[in-house]
Amino acid sequence: MPASAARQRCHRVLTGLVTLATALVVSLTAPAAPASAADTWTEAGSDRADPLTESQGLTSVEVPAGSPNRYTGIGTIPSGVSGRGWNHVGDPDASYDGYYVEPYQRDSGSTKMFRVQAPGGAWSEYVHTLGAGEALNNSWVAISPDGQWMLAGEYGTMSRFLVFPTPGANPATSPSANLPQVSTVNLDHAVRDVQGCDFSGPTTLLCSSDDPAGTLFGITKPLLQIDLSGRPNGTADVSGHVTALRQLPLRSSCSGTFESEGIDYDRRTGTLRVIVMSPGFCVLTDSRTYRFTRG
Repeated sequence: MPASAARQRCHRVLTGLVTLATALVVSLTAPAAPASAADTWTEAGSDRADPLTESQGLTSVEVPAGSPNRYTGIGTIPSGVSGRGWNHVGDPDASYDGYYVEPYQRDSGSTKMFRVQAPGGAWSEYVHTLGAGEALNNSWVAISPDGQWMLAGEYGTMSRFLVFPTPGANPATSPSANLPQVSTVNLDHAVRDVQGCDFSGPTTLLCSSDDPAGTLFGITKPLLQIDLSGRPNGTADVSGHVTALRQLPLRSSCSGTFESEGIDYDRRTGTLRVIVMSPGFCVLTDSRTYRFTRG
């Protein structure tokens, strides 16, 4: 999330929610989507999240085989990158054929940057010049299952996601040329402070929201499911139907405001993971990466 917005949070749970046995499922549009359209995710465990190196995002990596999960945080930004003003890294993603992408932003200017590691290990940087009305922040990326298209999100209250050719993986991209926005995902319900998204299927996204108010869906810090009307293809916009599945876990030895961060879905195991940073001093001691399984 943007540094200027960090820790400016409030926690409020509205009344009138329907409580399910394992999750809260709140329909977002009228007419309501069928219950079968929304998955149920059950907490299955957690691991400590380091506040310096695991506090912004995470992704599972399939290529090369046996690669560990990767995380981002202020401590993972190379000095040569931060020295040029790119002082915030968001939630990364990796294509199934081994391209790893990190989203970067800086405090001012008219560009955002995507830092890419190719399957062979070489790094390169792709810069995007902001379009009309586009926010400077660069919170997350999600690479489509075919590897050719990349969704990215802006912080704040938004009704769209941006679509780019996946830098490095898509042959139409080059580090020496502007990375263009090629289409848009138009959401049927506004979302707020989305910190990460990942594809769980060809046209399904799971997203973590740091929404502090709870006025959009009736719960704060929701896990969202977004069903696309079609696969992103870089030539036509698609629509996205948004459903709030449940509130993310908010547990700590300290009281105060939590911060939900990045998200990852590992198709090999069916495991969903979401980072939640604890309030106050406990950000150092009991921040967690929560694991969920479907059903």
